[in-house]
Amino acid sequence: MEPIPETLAAIRELDPQPTGNLVAHLTRLANRAKAVVPDLVGVSLARLDEGLTFTMVATASEFAVLDAIQYVAGGPCVEGAMVGETREFVGDDPLDESRWQLFAQATAAQAVQSTLTLPILEEEQVLGTVNLYGASRQAFGGHHEQLAEIFGAWAAGAVTNADLSFTTRSEAQAAPRRVRERVVVEMAIGILAAQLRLDVDTAEDRLRDAARRGGVSTVELAEEVVRLHERRQPGDG
Repeated sequence: MEPIPETLAAIRELDPQPTGNLVAHLTRLANRAKAVVPDLVGVSLARLDEGLTFTMVATASEFAVLDAIQYVAGGPCVEGAMVGETREFVGDDPLDESRWQLFAQATAAQAVQSTLTLPILEEEQVLGTVNLYGASRQAFGGHHEQLAEIFGAWAAGAVTNADLSFTTRSEAQAAPRRVRERVVVEMAIGILAAQLRLDVDTAEDRLRDAARRGGVSTVELAEEVVRLHERRQPGDG
């Protein structure tokens, strides 16, 4: 399995030097899962606290049109993982709800016929999810425990067939932008901490509060703080 281009870009943004190590680790996990589930065609790992998703696919072109399905038909997505539950979708079951019908039929035509979402817990808090996508309806049957062990997830919280449209791939495509935004915010916090002689936590609170009061996003304000700082630098020396 291979990472989608945006996942590679996000990893490079996070740490330009040892990119191969993280890519190799994700590839190794995905390939171990594929050894358990031969019909596996996609894996997405999401960190809820950082808002980042990394996605591996059997072939990138295989899923090129899946992202648009969610906007046409809607669907269950992965809300189960957000509340720490495990849900599974099997091809015959989702049609019980008419609002899922177009969603399920359209995504099935693009090879994803079953999904499995496993929550990743730490001290009873859901930190992230592992989302797996299968090309057959029973791809994940009987494999919850094995897959949870591979990814360090919670098998009892598994959710099946909740993301047949592969919406996590869309999340992964946004990862590079989110990484860049986080870097800008961290730079701005550092600038404020140094200039105003604040600790980092107080500087962050000051930045976010000022953005809220000014009616702009934290990222927009952070970008302006960095621009102003860089503009002053040449004259400072």
